[in-house]
Amino acid sequence: MRSAFIGFWMGFKPGGATPASFMSYAFARRFSRHPERFGKGEIEGVVAPETAAHAAGGASLLPMITLGIPGSPTAAVMLGGLIIWGLQPGPMLFKERPEFVWGLIASMYTGNVIGVAMVLAFVPLFAAILRIPFPILTPVIVSVCAIGSYAVHDSMIDIWYMLLFGVIGYVFKKLDYPLAPLVLALVLGDLAENALRQSLIMSQGSLLILFERPISGVISAIALLFFALPVINPYIRRARGSQKPPVEVAAPHDG
Repeated sequence: MRSAFIGFWMGFKPGGATPASFMSYAFARRFSRHPERFGKGEIEGVVAPETAAHAAGGASLLPMITLGIPGSPTAAVMLGGLIIWGLQPGPMLFKERPEFVWGLIASMYTGNVIGVAMVLAFVPLFAAILRIPFPILTPVIVSVCAIGSYAVHDSMIDIWYMLLFGVIGYVFKKLDYPLAPLVLALVLGDLAENALRQSLIMSQGSLLILFERPISGVISAIALLFFALPVINPYIRRARGSQKPPVEVAAPHDG
């Protein structure tokens, strides 16, 4: 339930499945009774990011259909397809083409059912990938990453960036740095900066625009709470520890 809420929260905002997955994984590890098992096949570490990713995928369609603002790259592709078909996503779409909107919602439910059936049917095949020796699997992964990096701008410099950040990621992993904040910053950094610039232009430089409306005020307050949570946590734990009653130890009886 926690991962589904995180995925929904990150999905209907311009974030997508990737930040939702890493944020859900971080929360699952923080609240787990056995965080040392994460990274070694712990089922919580598998279920949490996958649940958040699926929730984010469905939630990203909400702003796309109602406002015409895609919440993920997949929703952006679907938005382009709707425009090609002559459909303009927005509030009027529910009145002008209700059969299309409800058909799209029904297709999401149908797709989930078919997806579950396909996954259950092909689980042995997917699990067989893990039997491939690591020396063979690693070059394949690196090659696919290099092709994807080059295909973005058809530039060799992107492959060098990929190698450079791969080395940086390896160093961070060895130093036990959390990966989720870095991924969130890379994915959401530009979007957040552009949105903040637009808001400040609208308010002529006043930060009160982030708190004047109820929705933006709640989101900003939650963001500030999460930002200050690492500083507040030690004081909360200390207060809880001081409230615990002292444990009385019975005196040993003489034989």
